[in-house]
Amino acid sequence: MSVGFSFDIRVNISLFFLFFIIYFITVVGNILIIGLIVINPRLHIPMYFFLCILAFLDLWNSSSVVPKLLINLFSVHRTISVGLCVIQFYGILFLGGTECQLLALMAYDRYIAICHPLHYPVMMRWSVCYQLTAFVWILSFVVCVVPSLSMPMSLCYNEINHFMCEMLAVVKITCGDIGLSELMIFFLSFVSLLLPFIFILISYVCIIYSVLKIKSAGRSKAFSTCTSHITVVGLLFGTGMLMYFGPSSQYSSNREKYVSVFYIIICPMLNPIIYSLNNREVKETFKKLIEK
Repeated sequence: MSVGFSFDIRVNISLFFLFFIIYFITVVGNILIIGLIVINPRLHIPMYFFLCILAFLDLWNSSSVVPKLLINLFSVHRTISVGLCVIQFYGILFLGGTECQLLALMAYDRYIAICHPLHYPVMMRWSVCYQLTAFVWILSFVVCVVPSLSMPMSLCYNEINHFMCEMLAVVKITCGDIGLSELMIFFLSFVSLLLPFIFILISYVCIIYSVLKIKSAGRSKAFSTCTSHITVVGLLFGTGMLMYFGPSSQYSSNREKYVSVFYIIICPMLNPIIYSLNNREVKETFKKLIEK
């Protein structure tokens, strides 16, 4: 059983409409991003290929949680089957870890494009892009899913103070000492969040250094290709590190719920909006689609 947010029907009605609108925008926005990239040959370049994968991840990450949340808002007995709980648990780990690795890969793409433009067609040719993408998916599975599969948890309670089967919330209802589980959480956080974030920071330090050597006329164009990515990185990694760093016992369950709303529900909605507003090619493709 999941506690959710409130048992007040008026609060739940308001939350239902709020989350329904957010989920609707998430689904439409990410499907639209994927569709625009697919139909426009000008967008068939590595940067938009990775953006298409990001939209796919956001779509499924949100869909693994929000539909069940909407149902539970009008349920007296907010039950969740063991199977669905397991799907949510490992789905959030796998998709979230993959998205963090993908954002690091997108930073690497921007680094090559700006710092080594002459070598970009060779270093980021399609065969390399496919290999890097496969590596990101496999690495996320090995790093995020395999360690948790090797440490089965026995649950002492059947009530979870959350709206989904998120790792920190599940650990709180396990039997016995949670010290080993907290160590595993720290390992996952370090590999999935901190290392990609450090890699992104190093990439952008190199990018800024290279851009500053460009004449002022070309600086804004070089930076414009990075602003959307920097914004998305700040939103996702900021809330993710706020959530996962430090022993889980130091965090209140209510705080975990509210922070997780941001990175599991809000961020998948904001990402397509951010990339649409800050990207001229995407906006032009959308205008042509509307005109047709």
